[in-house]
Amino acid sequence: MSELHRITVDPDKCGGRPCLRGLRVRVADVFDLLAAGATREEILQDYPYLEPDDITAALEYAARQIDHAVVTAAEVRILIDAQLPSAGARA
Repeated sequence: MSELHRITVDPDKCGGRPCLRGLRVRVADVFDLLAAGATREEILQDYPYLEPDDITAALEYAARQIDHAVVTAAEVRILIDAQLPSAGARA
């Protein structure tokens, strides 16, 4: 079952960035914690107002964003551009 209903975007909260259940906890905050090595249990302990499904929702949201065609195309363009010699080097 999808947990994406837990993701909210409000222009008046966190600069309109995706948050969890209208709280001021951004999806990116969850990822920063996970990237730093925090476990789900540690995150839930440190943020008692979060629920286990909130973390699942953040992961699901990110997975869908990564697979988005526009994002993927932009990432490919950046990789291609990084491999091309600069305009000055070609001249």
